[in-house]
Amino acid sequence: MEANQSLDPSENVFVARQPIFDAKENVWGYELLFRASRGASVAAIVDADAATSNVIADGFSLAVPGIAVGSRLLVNFPQNLLVSDAAHALPPEMCIVEVLETVQPTREVLRALGELRDAGFTLALDDYMGEPHLEPFLDVVGLVKVDVLGLRDKPEIVVALAEKLRGRGVMTLAEKVEDAAAFELARRAGYEYFQGFYFSRPEIIPGRKISSGEIAKLQLLDELGRPEFDVGRLSAILQRDPSLTYRLLRTVNSATYSLLHRVESVRQAITLLGQRRITQWLRAVITTDLSPNRRAREVAFNSVLRGQFLQLLAQENPERGLAPETMFLLGLFSRLDTLLGVPMSEVLQHLPLSDSLSEALLGDDGEMGDWLRLAEAYERNQWRQVLAIIQAKGLDRKVVNRCQTRALAWAGLTLDGGLNGPEEGAMGNVGGAK
Repeated sequence: MEANQSLDPSENVFVARQPIFDAKENVWGYELLFRASRGASVAAIVDADAATSNVIADGFSLAVPGIAVGSRLLVNFPQNLLVSDAAHALPPEMCIVEVLETVQPTREVLRALGELRDAGFTLALDDYMGEPHLEPFLDVVGLVKVDVLGLRDKPEIVVALAEKLRGRGVMTLAEKVEDAAAFELARRAGYEYFQGFYFSRPEIIPGRKISSGEIAKLQLLDELGRPEFDVGRLSAILQRDPSLTYRLLRTVNSATYSLLHRVESVRQAITLLGQRRITQWLRAVITTDLSPNRRAREVAFNSVLRGQFLQLLAQENPERGLAPETMFLLGLFSRLDTLLGVPMSEVLQHLPLSDSLSEALLGDDGEMGDWLRLAEAYERNQWRQVLAIIQAKGLDRKVVNRCQTRALAWAGLTLDGGLNGPEEGAMGNVGGAK
């Protein structure tokens, strides 16, 4: 890639983010994961020129919508980018420069890290397991990520590293936390922050049953996906729940919309803002409300992101014969087992879904299941799998990537309480933005 080449981030940047939690399971920050897509394969970012800096800067702007004010953002940097000016494209008060495990503490690298620290950046060391040759990094970084999965058979080292790093005044983050046992070990050892698939996998509680209130919410989610949904029925459903009605009117009357007159009824809100916007907002809010767990917002974010991504893909590929509304529900419902803490098979007993949609949610290898796996691969930073699925399905890589980045921004705005989807008119079909 030439340094003066103009970048269109919606076509050239893969973007994902993974939440980082504190010991109370509140979100502390995110790791932002960017890859520049080139041809049929994807590797770590390797260009140290100005164009690659633009990739990071543009990817950052795509990933930030919906992230709470005050959250810290970790960005991976390989060696060539550390010794260039790439990191200076990011705001130091918000971003943490993460030194990848492949970087060696050479004189040039340590000098570059010192300059970044002097410029106000917090530095982090990735995938640390106590390697002696990485000791020089501990003099300059403010956060160390310990690979607890790599040390799963050596819990005493996990504990010892926490004590060592605390003694050096360094913040500690346990990464690759795969299960509850690893989380409890790291928390007892005194790690401050935690990251890993454990925080998004289903927590199946023995004997757990879906409550009547949860069943009602599931049925409402299904009802919202029906194309024949009308304004009167939507208004009636909303008015059954005073909390939803209050939150809707508070959102609509916020300064965000700058309306000439205050909205004082649900029907008025629907008329002014459009059935589609309110329907999508309801889906997001109801999904968030399904679980009181502190991690629910992140799971809800992933659900809404998946739904919007798959819907946009279906709209961009009408020849596939997949209804956009159905694809939205596929993504939205794909995390219900995690939100409710029960197996997906039990969740589906309470939803009158089509066989194809139910089978995809249960892991079927059909067309819809493949598209769902594409959304999951984005979330997990599995770029090779992303491109493998794109190639196998004969999809346009640039179109797919554009759908993902648009969905990422839309999901953040939606869960922040906004009703504005991209390119929406005043009224439209149920199912989200085009």
